[in-house]
Amino acid sequence: MTQMNRRDLMAGAGALGLASLMPLRASAGIDIAFDSLFAVDQVAKVRAARGVAPFDCFVLDPGPAAAAQAAGLFEPIDASKLANGPKVPTGLITSHGVTCNAQVVGIAYNPKKFATPPKGWADLFKSPYVERLGLTGFQTTFGTVSIIEMAKVFGGSATNVEPVFAELKKAVAKAAAVAAPAAMPGLFQQGQIDIMYTNTNTVAILKGRGVDIEFLKPETGAITFQTTLHIVKGADNVASAYKYIDTAISAEVQTELQKQPYNMIPINKDVKLVDTLDIKSLDELAKMVTHDWTVINPQRAAWIERFNKEITK
Repeated sequence: MTQMNRRDLMAGAGALGLASLMPLRASAGIDIAFDSLFAVDQVAKVRAARGVAPFDCFVLDPGPAAAAQAAGLFEPIDASKLANGPKVPTGLITSHGVTCNAQVVGIAYNPKKFATPPKGWADLFKSPYVERLGLTGFQTTFGTVSIIEMAKVFGGSATNVEPVFAELKKAVAKAAAVAAPAAMPGLFQQGQIDIMYTNTNTVAILKGRGVDIEFLKPETGAITFQTTLHIVKGADNVASAYKYIDTAISAEVQTELQKQPYNMIPINKDVKLVDTLDIKSLDELAKMVTHDWTVINPQRAAWIERFNKEITK
């Protein structure tokens, strides 16, 4: 059996889902260990290793992935080594990464609390929505891209979030809660908030718990971003990393990851989508709003600090 020296690393919800499904590793012929770290910590660990790869494969959201690629931390991806590669939509396998799941971001609301749902991002700052709104900042990918889209409807852009900060300052006194991203699902479930910006994954999880919640695509379009698998520069077990990635994008694993409790949007075209993900076809992803994280990353730390100082207080 080919082994990865038990040094493969995954993180986040995708990692936990893939980890739980890796009894499938026997068929893939590899032995895997998981070391759960946040994406930014994965990148930091590889940087600190100074060329001696501390693990072979990691999974990242787009911000950390862009930073890691800029730092030269990835081995190139040879798509011909992935038997399941042709099953992945065009553009989701790049020169240095393989998408293992997609996320869709928009507005979640309690349909029993509003006579009519909001239409878009600007409505979150109006009555009756703002009084039931949960505000969270730029710490997460979904929070960052949501606030950027809010900035756009008020005349801003990915490089100018000044307009949305003006609106946030007015909204904070009215909003139902201002809290960390991880607190939002619990606040919604407890009825302390009835509207928030989040991903379809969170909506599906809460629906599975019997919570009254619906996902709404803003009139300017839902947002999508991908979680990607990468091979670390200088990895000891590149061949095994390819086997692992190929297993992760297989129809078998992708089918399971879209179910409870993971609720991830699969990227294998052979997978029949379940009806809990608020997406009917993978073709919808190509029409959704995306963002350039090479533009966002240099500004994000300052945005986080400013949100914490001016909004969270």
